[in-house]
Amino acid sequence: MAGAIELNDGQSRLVLAPENGAAIARYDALVIGSAPIALLKPGDGTGASGCQLLVPWSNRISGGGFTFGGRFHAVAPNVPGEAFPIHGDGFQKPWRLVDRTDTEAELVLEDGAIGPYRYAASVTYSLRDGALEAWLTVENRAGMRLPYGLGFHPWFPRGDTTLLHAKAKRVWLEDERHLPVGVVPVSERPGWDFERPIPLPLDWVNNAFDGWNGRASITQLEDGIKITLNASPELDFYILYSPSPDAGFFCFEPVSHPVDAHHGEGLTPLDDGETMSAEMRLDWEIAETD
Repeated sequence: MAGAIELNDGQSRLVLAPENGAAIARYDALVIGSAPIALLKPGDGTGASGCQLLVPWSNRISGGGFTFGGRFHAVAPNVPGEAFPIHGDGFQKPWRLVDRTDTEAELVLEDGAIGPYRYAASVTYSLRDGALEAWLTVENRAGMRLPYGLGFHPWFPRGDTTLLHAKAKRVWLEDERHLPVGVVPVSERPGWDFERPIPLPLDWVNNAFDGWNGRASITQLEDGIKITLNASPELDFYILYSPSPDAGFFCFEPVSHPVDAHHGEGLTPLDDGETMSAEMRLDWEIAETD
């Protein structure tokens, strides 16, 4: 992978792909006496692999754009096969490396531009005692006030014994266009209630959850690994994308707003020159087994 950056603190290895949206391509646990264990689905940071940065918003915008401040702003679809613009354009652009050590790297995007958005963004990745910390910041440079959002899009391996623990209060239901059509208590969907560690559902899930405390864990019993995810308060929603048991992956995305928030609420209005930031931390440990 051209231009890849590798960080290593002796307990974890992180491979970054600046040309592919500053995505994470690999995050591996370095376990003594074992081959490296993939904590994220390995690849080149595109497609169903690694972890992408979601900026200047997460998920879909319907209606060809959105109205803000009394003005309609058109936003065209940006991914082949997708009817709506999705996840902004930060993941589609090359980022520039500005600083690095053996365990930390900072990358910047200075020409973010999609629909009405003109913005700069930066991300700092660091490894500390095996844990991955990712800090993402966006600055509005559009010359006008606009609503912004941020998120992270990690792809995790899914095995027969993968367990998810992520307590939430409500789940947003979706229609066939993957747009929200209402919200219900998770108690009405027991198979999606991750108040305790349970296997992922067998059926399709592509839903936003709120009333989340910003903490989740993923136990990969086959690998003997438990991954803990912590998100900063700005990321008070998560989106679970789990298409099927045989997909080999699922996504657990900490984000700052629900799907199609440009036609609802949850985005953060920023004046020209204002910024917003969010952080995700991933850590791992040997899983306790009976």
